[in-house]
Amino acid sequence: MSVYRAPLRDMQFALRELAGIEQIGALPGCEETLDVLDSVLEEAAAFAAGVLDPLNRVGDKTGCTWTDGDVATPPGFKEAYKKFAEAG
Repeated sequence: MSVYRAPLRDMQFALRELAGIEQIGALPGCEETLDVLDSVLEEAAAFAAGVLDPLNRVGDKTGCTWTDGDVATPPGFKEAYKKFAEAG
């Protein structure tokens, strides 16, 4: 069984050192960028580990199907998307 752990340190490094997130945070209207950056990354990592990772196996085994113009996703995918949308 897989246990996904998001590479948070790598993401933080890429945003801070490579993408220059501090410069973006200095722009008008973006002052809160740095304040929420780590929180957003941590929540996304928790969602990926707790909601998406458990779906990998069923997604690989079942896959999506196309029938009469409708796509059906594996069990759990619709609920995961609903949780994602509700989380904002």
